[in-house]
Amino acid sequence: MSMDSKPRSTLDIEPFSIRIEDEVLSDLQMRIGRTRWPDQVPGVAWEQGTELQYLKQLLAYWADSFDWRGQERKLNAFRQFRAKLGDVRIHFVHERARNGRGIPLILTHGWPSAFVELLPLVPLLTEPEAHGIDGPAFDVVIPSLPGYAFSTRPPRANCRDVAVLWHQLMRGLGYERYGAGGGDFGSSVATFMALDDPSPLIGLHLTNLDISPYTGEGSRPLSEAERIYLTHRNQWDAVERGYSAIQSTKPQTLGYALNDSPAGLAAWILEKWRTWADSGGDLDGRFSRDFLLTVVTLYWVTQTITTSIRDYFDERWQGAAIGPEDFVHVPTAIANFVSNFVFEGDPPREWAERLYNVRRWTAMPRGGHFAPAEEPELVARDIAAFFGEL
Repeated sequence: MSMDSKPRSTLDIEPFSIRIEDEVLSDLQMRIGRTRWPDQVPGVAWEQGTELQYLKQLLAYWADSFDWRGQERKLNAFRQFRAKLGDVRIHFVHERARNGRGIPLILTHGWPSAFVELLPLVPLLTEPEAHGIDGPAFDVVIPSLPGYAFSTRPPRANCRDVAVLWHQLMRGLGYERYGAGGGDFGSSVATFMALDDPSPLIGLHLTNLDISPYTGEGSRPLSEAERIYLTHRNQWDAVERGYSAIQSTKPQTLGYALNDSPAGLAAWILEKWRTWADSGGDLDGRFSRDFLLTVVTLYWVTQTITTSIRDYFDERWQGAAIGPEDFVHVPTAIANFVSNFVFEGDPPREWAERLYNVRRWTAMPRGGHFAPAEEPELVARDIAAFFGEL
């Protein structure tokens, strides 16, 4: 297919526009007003979890000042669709290059995020010259993971399963060759797209490393930098991995509380945004409250927090293990953000090269786990430079 021609879709696709019923928003406001608060934690703020006064102020804003309808209008300015892929309905944004010639690129978010994290990249990638970015333009596809926002979830949806769906989506949209990328679960999905069906892929662009390479029998010894990295990661796991333990074992039990309490949902999600972003502990200094509450409200109004955290269960018990023969031959770029999870120091390049054909490695000066929302221009410039080189 020529880049000068527009692909034709072969999918069952319907245009989609977000419109949440007034009753849902009124119920949310009422529940916020009836929140039963715990006591103030002793000691350092945030040390035992989401800080009480911060959350009280945020929920007061959510109930009285947050303009969901305004955010809804902003989201609906992007071209959105739902596609039927087997028994699953996948919601996605599809914005073509403004000059009609774009490299197809599918980008995927992770948890506890949503497609909105990636939207700041759309104008930068579809019309790079207008933003001073030297590189090719892209046709950008941003799906919601199964069980997130407006995508339905099948009984099982680990990252390897989603990779199959994303290939179906891109081919169904008429693209024969395309790139893939993302962060968190999105990084894993892109990786399995390349491991299992590499032929259509031009390249991968990852904003973090979500999959650990094989380091068992027969692999080369760990370097000193790799040993330091793993030590730091294990230390972080000991004090920060509790969310993953419960979500990968008893997600349904947790889901009852998070699906019923706006305060609980916001506390659970935003503690991760504070910890994992390059925020310096100041969420309001890094993100607008309107943006953060848009993410949380999407989980609330679609009732998808429980279906989203099932990802952890599926990955732990039904996910695919990386073996000694696994290697991503597709050219890969890794944007290594300085505050990714704020725990382990930067993973060294040789760690990534155990699994990936690393063609570009960019040490970013700032930004964290939610890089497209934190530093969209850095991400977009790196994507454009990488695919321009290819």
